[in-house]
Amino acid sequence: METVAETASTNADLKALALQESVSEGFWLRAVQQTGGVGRRGRKWESPQGNLYCSTVVGMRPGDPAPASLSFVAGLAVHAAIRSCLPDTPMILKWPNDILVSDSKICGILLERVGNQVIVGIGVNVAVAPEVEGRAVTSLVAEGADIDAASLLERLAGAFEQWVAQWRQAGLEDLLGKWQNLAHAVGTLVTTSDDDGEKITGEFAGLETDGALRLRKSDGTLIAIRAGDVSIG
Repeated sequence: METVAETASTNADLKALALQESVSEGFWLRAVQQTGGVGRRGRKWESPQGNLYCSTVVGMRPGDPAPASLSFVAGLAVHAAIRSCLPDTPMILKWPNDILVSDSKICGILLERVGNQVIVGIGVNVAVAPEVEGRAVTSLVAEGADIDAASLLERLAGAFEQWVAQWRQAGLEDLLGKWQNLAHAVGTLVTTSDDDGEKITGEFAGLETDGALRLRKSDGTLIAIRAGDVSIG
């Protein structure tokens, strides 16, 4: 585990190390501040000092579930780390890799593939909740937690290691079942939107075996969503 005072992006730094084959599974890089953080779909990720900005590496092994399913691993690990700080606060997982605390966004997760390694970038609002257009946001401090970014990373790294082991040993089906137990309930009304802005509204009907979101449209048709943003309600 290494902490730097400032960098453009911890994901970019680990990608560079992965290309040189000089980083191994289990290593974590944390930045006190980022100047060029990026979220899903290339969105800018605001990175004020006081929040957690970190990345780690998972090496893909023969027999591992699909690399993209590590988004569920990351979500479960972040959920566990936050739950340890906020034992009684309402919190759910939202497909594909979001965590809502008090119905508000608190983190971002970004996966990037480099050869046989997957870089997992995680940002958590610890002290500050930067504005996100069209979204309610919160932070651990705003929710009443007494923790700093470095301490949160210790908890996150331990939880992530445990969930990666379970992902490998028990398989994806078991992991998705545990994810769904902590997610928005089956029957919840959700709206998905793709890169072209097309929106589809329906009831959440669980997950496909590969982790795709199963959506039941108003006419009863079941469809699988494998990419896009989801809003609840």
